[in-house]
Parts: sequence; C-alpha cells; structure tokens
Amino acid sequence: MCDRPFLGDAAHDLTLDRYLSSDARDPFISGPTYSRIVEFLGSVGIHSRGKINVEQVMNEVRRHPRSRRAGAMATFVGIVREDPVESSGSKVTYLEYEAFEEVAVQKLQELRDELAKREGVVDVSIHHVVDRLGVGEASLIIAVLGTHRRFVFSVLEEAVERVKKEVPIWKKEFTSEDAYWVENITARRDSEASG
Repeated sequence: MCDRPFLGDAAHDLTLDRYLSSDARDPFISGPTYSRIVEFLGSVGIHSRGKINVEQVMNEVRRHPRSRRAGAMATFVGIVREDPVESSGSKVTYLEYEAFEEVAVQKLQELRDELAKREGVVDVSIHHVVDRLGVGEASLIIAVLGTHRRFVFSVLEEAVERVKKEVPIWKKEFTSEDAYWVENITARRDSEASG
C-alpha cells in the first residue's frame, strides 16, 4: 500500500516526491496534511506528452464539490497545426514547448483561482503540455464549469489568452527548412516590415 495521498488521474507530472522533499524553497509543504498539494496539483498542471487528455480534465471539474450547481461546461483544446510559415511557405512538422515549470504552475494556479471566483463559475482547470508535439497533438486543455452557459464562454476565452500572455511557456516551431522560437520570428517580421 502506498503511503502517499492519491492525486487522481489529472495529477501534475511534477511528482509528489518533489513536493515532499526537504527543499526549503517549496512553499506548499507547511503543515501536516497534503490537501493543499492535492488541490493545487489537480486544478492546474504542466505535463509531459500523453500524460493528460480532455476527458481527464472534464472529469476533474465534474468532481468539484459544487458541480451539482453546474448547468454548462466549456472546454478548449489547443492543438498543433501544420499551417505553412508565412516567410518560407514550409509547413510546421512539430513544436517543442519549454517552461519555467515552478513559475508556470504558480501563474496557472493564480489565473485559475482568479477566474474561478467569477460570477456563475463553479470551477476552472488549466493544463499545458510541455514536450515535443506533432501536428494534431494537444498542447493546452482548459475546462470551465459554470451555473449557466453565459458564464463559461468568456472565462474560457480569457483563460486561453492569458495563458499565452502571462505564463512562462515558450514554443519553438520546427519546419522542414528551419526552427525558431515563435516570439523571435514575430520580432524578426516586425523588424523587416519597419526596415
């Protein structure tokens, strides 16, 4: 029998051992119970490829203690697309995501907590994959559970946009001809357009 608390299917890929270590910089180990860790790890996550899927995230928000009040759930699944790159016409073959994981998890949790307090929102769950992903694979999964449909769509859209802007996760695109960080190619295009 395992002496660790059960984290469920949607548990964060950063292992519980890491959180239960004697590492003094970890703010989540402060008391005799692990309930904060379980809640923290279940609401948001940074995962390796294949470790999370939309069904797990949907099931997670359905298990919320107030889920019986819910009348709507909206989900978003961001997937890698093959779109040709504007400057070269070559197609994207895969992406690699990297993250400053500790800060990314903290930012995801802060965002989730803020959005979960909105009127009509029962729960929010945000999970990002940080790995090498091929065309068609999921990179971002978000679910919003609410009392009525009018409350979930705007929160879902805001969550997607804010993850992209506020969370330290970086994307590198690989094509048959080139590889580049997405922000770098945007800056290069802006520089070329103004020059």
